Amino acid sequence: MTLNEALLGKEFPQEIRETLVLVEVPYVSFAGTAQHGHLVAHKTLARELREIFTSLFERRFPIAKVIPICKYDWDDEASMADNNTSAFNYRTIAGTDQLSNHAFGRAVDINPLFNPYTRGDIVLPHEAIYDPARPGTVTEDIARLFTDRGWEWGGTWTNRTDWQHFAKNG
Repeated sequence: MTLNEALLGKEFPQEIRETLVLVEVPYVSFAGTAQHGHLVAHKTLARELREIFTSLFERRFPIAKVIPICKYDWDDEASMADNNTSAFNYRTIAGTDQLSNHAFGRAVDINPLFNPYTRGDIVLPHEAIYDPARPGTVTEDIARLFTDRGWEWGGTWTNRTDWQHFAKNG
């Protein structure tokens, strides 16, 4: 897949497009096999993402899939329901008109079915359950691969929890 293929089907500002790169990352599938996936991310984060995903790979942390969200017709809920790990998606923060860090390629969601977004009674994706004992679930130990490099983890938020979400501003 090329960057242009990964960006097909979505209109967004050229100044954002110019900051994006396609990052190939290794991961271990839930079947235990070595795989390679693609994240569309901000070019300043490419090296860190390769390093982080290499560390996840070395730890044998299982990831269901890593596919650019264009393959889900830019539908975040469909990508999450398929337990897809992704980064860039030109969209707003749910329930607001503010652009998400994903809209700038500055956020990554990992195994959403195992690491849901929760706020009160809302759980997204709907059938997701957070169980820190289950392989593929982000725990503090895994989160440190990101947070030690200055990324923010949604698992530490107080008014909501987004176990899957990591973001890093410029």
